[in-house]
Amino acid sequence: MKKCSHSAHHTLSELNITPLLDLAFVLLVIFIITTTPIVNDLNLDLPTASRHPKDPPRKANYITVETGGRLFLNRQEVKLPDLQGALAGLRMDDPDLSVIVRGDGKVKYKQIRAVLDICQQANVAKVDLATEPANAK
Repeated sequence: MKKCSHSAHHTLSELNITPLLDLAFVLLVIFIITTTPIVNDLNLDLPTASRHPKDPPRKANYITVETGGRLFLNRQEVKLPDLQGALAGLRMDDPDLSVIVRGDGKVKYKQIRAVLDICQQANVAKVDLATEPANAK
């Protein structure tokens, strides 16, 4: 015996096209953005660029601090009080002076800090610290 006269399960005869329209609009927007418009509608004589040779790369200056406290500026030994004058002289030759400080791994930070202070007093703006990757050994 049937409790209801109508069947509880009926088939869906309509097709939901909303996701298809969303996909179509997304594809349309992608095609509009990626298609470049043609801009050659006017005939122009564009100027040609002149060949400009590249400037040679700047020479880096190295300050090496050894474990014993000895300082080297470009492989020449220099005392800590004379370092500022030497850097000022190099900066006069090259206003865009760059310095790389190389310190031994066992050097106390106090010595490296003193070198960095002298670089700052000599108005050397580009100072880098040389390091090695941890897995290099």
